[in-house]
Amino acid sequence: MKSKRIVVIGGSAAGPKAAARAKRLDQDAQVVLLQKDPELSMASCGYPYYIGGTFDDRNQLICTPTGVVRDPGFFAKAKGVEAMVRTEVTEIDPKAKTVSFSKLDSNETGSLEYDKLIICTGASPRVPPIPGRELAGITPLHAMRDADALHEAAAQAKGKKAIIVGGGLIGIETCEAFAEKGLDVTVVELLPQILMFLDPEMAKLVENHVKAKGVNIITNNGVAEFIGENGHVSAVKLNDGTTLPCDVAVVAIGVVPNVRLAKDAGLGIGKFGGIEVNEFMQTTDPDIYASGDCVELTNRITGQKTLAPYGDLANLEGRVAAENAVKGNSSFFPGTIHSGICKVFDFTAATTGLSEERARQAGFDVVSATNAGLDRPGFMGAKLLVSKMVADAKTGRLLGFQIVGPGEVNRQVAEAAVAVMAGMSINDLAVADLPYAPPYSLAIDHFITSAHILQNKMNGLMTGVTNREVKAKLDAGEKLFFLDVRSPEEFAQMELGIGEKLIPLGALRSKMSELPEDKNAEIITYCKISMRGYEAQQVLHHAGYSNVTVMEGGVMAWPYGRKK
Repeated sequence: MKSKRIVVIGGSAAGPKAAARAKRLDQDAQVVLLQKDPELSMASCGYPYYIGGTFDDRNQLICTPTGVVRDPGFFAKAKGVEAMVRTEVTEIDPKAKTVSFSKLDSNETGSLEYDKLIICTGASPRVPPIPGRELAGITPLHAMRDADALHEAAAQAKGKKAIIVGGGLIGIETCEAFAEKGLDVTVVELLPQILMFLDPEMAKLVENHVKAKGVNIITNNGVAEFIGENGHVSAVKLNDGTTLPCDVAVVAIGVVPNVRLAKDAGLGIGKFGGIEVNEFMQTTDPDIYASGDCVELTNRITGQKTLAPYGDLANLEGRVAAENAVKGNSSFFPGTIHSGICKVFDFTAATTGLSEERARQAGFDVVSATNAGLDRPGFMGAKLLVSKMVADAKTGRLLGFQIVGPGEVNRQVAEAAVAVMAGMSINDLAVADLPYAPPYSLAIDHFITSAHILQNKMNGLMTGVTNREVKAKLDAGEKLFFLDVRSPEEFAQMELGIGEKLIPLGALRSKMSELPEDKNAEIITYCKISMRGYEAQQVLHHAGYSNVTVMEGGVMAWPYGRKK
């Protein structure tokens, strides 16, 4: 019986996973992996840390956990896969079931027949038509050659100026890498905020932290022109006319799916420009599968199509595609909830599911809660977390979770991701049985506390107001009574300076005369994290005040300017 031939196009993340999985499941199959670049199975998410000097051996980006470089020899001996690098696929013929290729080092051409084909062509960096973009010193951060160039530039450019175009994940990680190497870094973002997966007030907390590390961030502005001297970039001109000197520039404004081969072969392309696939990672041709950054996925919350160019998803998709190519359509990939995490110096920003703004755009009736608190007890070296939980107001279903801070963000967002995928409700989360011991968590975990706050709001036990809403009220000149119920010592250390009245919680019942006489006056209570602010709200409600709200997250979640 003739053995099956499975051809995989693309050797970054999804492709190698698909090839290795296919061979594991069918040892008789001939599995061929075609890769245009010289490297295979690159850990591209590690590029910023290579540039920043976390490690200097580039082979760490292409080796196994035991230190073996994943080159064609490794794939042949360890995986039983024939990997051909520097080999560009030029055409797919679905009728003949062949792929044509060209070897870039020798210009030799050839073709391969396939029984099943898996397309993992990835994505290309988005580079807008900005004048001067061809100057030396301007690069995306997408391929190993980009990482090599920026690693060298960072090592030699201490004290020089770098511009990062784009404030997304790659842009922020690269700005950290450059700053750690001693460069003067400016991030330029066309949109109103960095890290668009966060709601604005959460992104502002991250922006404040990045600025505190000496990085300049410019939002609501874009690059109009790259200016050069002797063929090398020397400055960047912004849309508002500002000119910034620059020795190196990184363009990190997203990626575009690589679909030319698929499109020319007549395969379906979705409205966002990715290859159409079903839950089996199967294209519109039953013998061709696709996975990774080149495909469109289903958002598991909204049911709508989306692009999700993440390395972890690419590996999962490649695994499913390979299993179905070998065994028939028996394995499913249900889609994405857009989980992501980003290291920002000694801070972390993470998200899963929908932000409040995106949930509203998707048509949900949304309720949210902001929680500022510790990741473990103070006696165990606690660190701050600020999170925002988003739910469907009608059903209580968890729709999304955002969290930032120096505390243990990763565990919190992982808990939330599982809850979002499982369709759990806020009531489920409020009594979740999570592991607890003081070195790892508070007795009531931060994530559960977030659910408690949201549950209180949904049950009418607490009325909250976000700091963004408070800022809007201040900017509009509304007459408000701000009640800070912290201690005088806390107030002396950190003061918002928004016209607040300090009455410590323990003295509140005896100092009601210092509050507005009008029991319908709008009073906003808060403390360091607004736990005491909530207590104060209950006291005031009991005293007959009818328009009392708690500023969620308190002083620690306040992302705007303050007096001290």
